[in-house]
Amino acid sequence: MIGISSTTRIQWLHKKIQSMAYPNAQSLSEKFRISRRQAQRDIEYLRDQLGAPLAYLAKKRGYYYLSPYALPSVITTQNDETMMDDEGQITTEAGDKTVIQLQIPYTATLEIKERIGVIELNRYIRERKMTNRYECEFHSIDHFLAAVLAVHSDVTILTPGWLRDRLVEQARRVIRNNEGQEED
Repeated sequence: MIGISSTTRIQWLHKKIQSMAYPNAQSLSEKFRISRRQAQRDIEYLRDQLGAPLAYLAKKRGYYYLSPYALPSVITTQNDETMMDDEGQITTEAGDKTVIQLQIPYTATLEIKERIGVIELNRYIRERKMTNRYECEFHSIDHFLAAVLAVHSDVTILTPGWLRDRLVEQARRVIRNNEGQEED
């Protein structure tokens, strides 16, 4: 089973891969002062046990994801009891101690044209990038998309594309389900 320090290494590796930094065993071993073999085992664990769609790009000398991927909410032993709130905070009951762990958040860049939209999405906004562009973080895709849909101004998901596609598909499904319905 993967230990707490290994969990931290895998979370770091995941974040680097998501940011297209192309990490490899060497960068992982240097960052955490572990052997290259241990670093390679961490990469293999991410791929083989956690199901990450990892691929190696020789030109960049590092790993990337072939498709969007999110880490499991928490990595625990089979005997641990876990609970996660809507913000991704996880409490693990392991024997007589409680461990709090955070899931690595998703990120998105939004264009929000009106101040009311900024106010309504303030809980997700982490940084203003430029005029009308904001970096957001969230743990629940469904809660975030519901918040975007509820905003009373124009909002555009600029990145990632898969999140924008998911929003569009959900909106199409709602429209399809409600077309031709007569009012009571």
